[in-house]
Amino acid sequence: MSPRRRLAVLVTVCLAVFAINLDTTIVNVALPDLARQLGATTRDLQWIVDGYNLAFAALVLTAGSIGDRFGRRPVLLGGLVGFALMSGIGALCDGAGALVAVRFVMGAFAALIFPTTLSIITNAYPDRAERAKAIGVWGAVTGLGVAIGPVTGGLLLAHFWWGSVFVALVPVALVAAVLAFVLVPESSDPAAARLDLPGLVTSSAAIGLLVYTIIEAPDRGWTSAWTVGGFAVTAAVAAAFVTLERRHPAPMLDVSLFRTPAFSAASGAVTVAFFALFGFIFLITQYFQFIRGFGTVSTGVRILPVALTIAIGSVTGTLLAGRLGTRTIVVTGLVLFGGSFAWIAVSSTYQPYLQIAAQMVLMGTGLGLTTAPATESILSVLPAAKAGVGSAVNDATREAGGTLGVAVIGSVFT
Repeated sequence: MSPRRRLAVLVTVCLAVFAINLDTTIVNVALPDLARQLGATTRDLQWIVDGYNLAFAALVLTAGSIGDRFGRRPVLLGGLVGFALMSGIGALCDGAGALVAVRFVMGAFAALIFPTTLSIITNAYPDRAERAKAIGVWGAVTGLGVAIGPVTGGLLLAHFWWGSVFVALVPVALVAAVLAFVLVPESSDPAAARLDLPGLVTSSAAIGLLVYTIIEAPDRGWTSAWTVGGFAVTAAVAAAFVTLERRHPAPMLDVSLFRTPAFSAASGAVTVAFFALFGFIFLITQYFQFIRGFGTVSTGVRILPVALTIAIGSVTGTLLAGRLGTRTIVVTGLVLFGGSFAWIAVSSTYQPYLQIAAQMVLMGTGLGLTTAPATESILSVLPAAKAGVGSAVNDATREAGGTLGVAVIGSVFT
C-alpha cells in the first residue's frame, strides 16, 4: 500500500471514530431540552446517555472478534450505515422511551465501528514506528471527539431544536462510510475458526452486567443488595469466561495475554485515564453552567484546552515512546494527569478561568501521553490478524473506565 493510500485510510477511520466519540458527549448539553420537550424524567435522561455506553461496552469485544472473522471492511461499513440511520431516527423520536431504545441500538453500531478502526490501522501500517504515529493521530481524534462534543452540541442548540445533535452525526457517518467503501482494503484473520460463541456470550454478559451495575449503583446505593449482587454475578460470569477461553482450542481472546505487562499494564492505564476524563467532563460541564452561570456554547468553548492538549499529547506521546520507551512516557503522562487533579482538588470554587485552563492543559497533556502509547503497546503484543480483538480490549477498557468514572464521580457529587 502506498504512503498516500495509507494516509487516506487513516483519515477515513479517524472520521469514523470522531463520529462515535462525538456522540459520547454531544448529547449531554441537550439533556435540559429533552426534559422540557419530551417530558423525560431524571432516570430517562440517565439512560439516554448511559444506554449508548452500556451497549457500546457490552458488545465491543464481540464486535472485534466478528471483524477478525468476517472482515473489518464490511463490519465497518455496516456499523457506519447503521449508526447514521439510527442517528436520524433518534432526531425524530417523540418520547423518552423511544429515544432510549434508539440510543441502545446506536451503541451497538458504535461497537462495530470502534475496534475495526484500530484493526484497519494495524494492518495498513505493518511497520511499528509508522503504526505508532498513526495510532497517535487516532488517539488525538478520539480525545477531540469526546471533548468537542459539548462545544458542538452547544452551538447546535443555540440555533436549532434538540434533534439537531443527532442529525449532525448523520453526514459525518455517511461520508466516512463512502470513503471506507472506496479506500479501505479488506483484511481479516485467515486462520479464524468458527466463532467462539460461548466466549462471545459470556464476555458480552460480563461487561454488560458490570456497566449496568455501575450505572444503577448511584440510585440503588453502592452497598445495596442489588449492587453487591450485580458485582458478584459479574465476577462469576467473568470467571466463567476465563475458564471457557482457557479450554477453547481457538479462543476469542487468549486470556494469558494479561500475564504480559505490556498488555495488562497498558489496559489498566487506559481504564484509569478514561475513568478520570469522563468524570471530569461530567462535572466540569455542570460546574461551568450551574456554578459559574455560563451558557452551553460558552461552556463548550471553555473545555477546548483539554481537547486540544489531548490531541497534542497523543501525537507527541507516540513519537517520544519510540525514543524513550513506552513505560517512561506512560508513567510521565499518569503523573501529569494525577497532578492536574491534585491541583484542582486544592483550588477554590471560584478560581480564575485562566487557572482552570492551565489545569486542563496539564490534564490533556497527561492523558495524551498516557493513552496513545498504551494503546500502541496493547496492539503490539498481538499479531495483525488478531488486531480486532486487541482493539476491542483497548476499547472495552475505555468504555468501562469512562462509565465507571461518570457513575462514581456522579455519586460522590450527588
